[in-house]
Amino acid sequence: MVPLHWCLLWLLLPLGSRTQKLPTRDEELFQMQIRDKAFFHDSSVIPDGAEISSYLFRDTPKRYFFVVEEDNTPLSVTVTPCDAPLEWKLSLQELPEEASGEGSGEPELLDQQKQQIINEEGTELFSYKGNDVEYFISSSSPSGLYQLELLSTEKDTHFKVYATTTPESDQPYPELPYDPRVDVTSLGRTTVTLAWKPSPTASLLKQPIQYCVVINKEHNFKSLCAVEAKLSADDAFMMAPKPGLDFSPFDFAHFGFPSDNSGKERSYLTKSSPKLGRHAYARPKVDIQKICIGNKNIFTVSDLKPDTQYYFDVFVANSNSNMSTAYVGTFARTKEEAKQKTVELKDGKVTDVFVKRKGAKFLRFAPVSSHQKVTFFIHSCLDAVQIQVRRDGKLLLSQNVEGIRQFQLRGKPKAKYLIRLKGNKKGASMLKILATTRPSKQSFPSLPEDTRIKAFDKLRTCSSATVAWLGTQERNKFCIYKKEVDDNYNEDQKKREQNQCLGPDTRKKSEKVLCKYFHSQNLQKAVTTETIKGLQPGKSYLLDVYVIGHGGHSVKYQSKVVKTRKFC
Repeated sequence: MVPLHWCLLWLLLPLGSRTQKLPTRDEELFQMQIRDKAFFHDSSVIPDGAEISSYLFRDTPKRYFFVVEEDNTPLSVTVTPCDAPLEWKLSLQELPEEASGEGSGEPELLDQQKQQIINEEGTELFSYKGNDVEYFISSSSPSGLYQLELLSTEKDTHFKVYATTTPESDQPYPELPYDPRVDVTSLGRTTVTLAWKPSPTASLLKQPIQYCVVINKEHNFKSLCAVEAKLSADDAFMMAPKPGLDFSPFDFAHFGFPSDNSGKERSYLTKSSPKLGRHAYARPKVDIQKICIGNKNIFTVSDLKPDTQYYFDVFVANSNSNMSTAYVGTFARTKEEAKQKTVELKDGKVTDVFVKRKGAKFLRFAPVSSHQKVTFFIHSCLDAVQIQVRRDGKLLLSQNVEGIRQFQLRGKPKAKYLIRLKGNKKGASMLKILATTRPSKQSFPSLPEDTRIKAFDKLRTCSSATVAWLGTQERNKFCIYKKEVDDNYNEDQKKREQNQCLGPDTRKKSEKVLCKYFHSQNLQKAVTTETIKGLQPGKSYLLDVYVIGHGGHSVKYQSKVVKTRKFC
């Protein structure tokens, strides 16, 4: 009996004018061939252990073949539809017992064998119809010639196929966790925060992966292949394969164009045919966004529209092979746009205000008595914020505020002041604001232009660290605090610590190092140093300095992380 792979080659001879060697595993030539995508472009051979991408014309079935050379061989076949549902079935072909490639040299015998293979239905092993990523798997398959037949009845489309006889060791598609759902953990008017459990492929198999998040308003997607097909829908014609040896030129002319429902056969392009321009198949721009975020399993989607339903999908992709697996997607409707409320400010009382990213807040100050001046104290805790002040509708002030600022405006009997605070593009803003007609001592402490804490590396020991910071001409109280942190303490965590409005009252007593007063009329000498003792060798510490004003309000300097020496 002739080896099975020779029978497969005889079957495929009519597909091309040149002979083609059947790809097999563990061959350097095969590794070279799979890197050349054109090698498999018009081939009906499915290589063992490599994902192939191909195309289907509507109502035109396509067949693929591969061989299993030994009985009791594991087998796995995965089909990924892109853009349209597929009908596909897998069958096992019975090969001719009398097949012989030697002796007679008569071509008629070979033709009869090929025709016999093609005409036989074979034993159907599996069939499926739909747009899910579906697979056939068997732990023990008989030897023979396997045929995969695919059909698209809706439209011309792309698809992917992966077949392997070593599914246990290959594991080409990233695994999903035991709970593969995508959860909505936070919902706002323009933002949605998503979270999902990490793929075991990264933690257990130590394979490089990345997650891609897809956002759209229509439906959830079942494969990354379907997403990419949607993203490139407007360029579908340009993605069409060139006419090959197994289909006619008129099929190529039809690919990417709207379906003709007249029931007539497709006709050849002739000089008398109407000229088809770009407008004949161009589609509207798709409203879909794909963002790959590395190996993080939490992500906040921003810049969404209020009161709008969105669909969210997460795909985990192998960074080396680009093969991907879909989580179970979710959907959510963003919150409605809230009606703008105006906050009333009381004379001499500090008010905390939160302004969302690119958002705005309105405040109103109406002094109960006549006044000559109005003083506004603004303390921006995080990023800069824009402030506008109008008196009886007239714009008096418009400035960006960062840190602590004081504004004094001329008063007017029975005047009413409208304050508009606008957040910036970087992130949400938090601030404290005080309006008063009777300013005595400054409620907020004054700050130097530079609020950084400097650490002296040469003075660093195994149990201590020496730092310095700047002061002002006004005498203030300064308190320094320390907190041990992990070595992998990163910028994101550090940013969360930068809220200058959080005072010492939020810290543990055990974290306090000391408090002291200092100032200098000469600003160049308004600097103080302090040595923090009692630290552990080779440990990282977060240091914070608070300056406390006469009214009891405090401002925090920029946090500093220092690490003690491991060996001294």
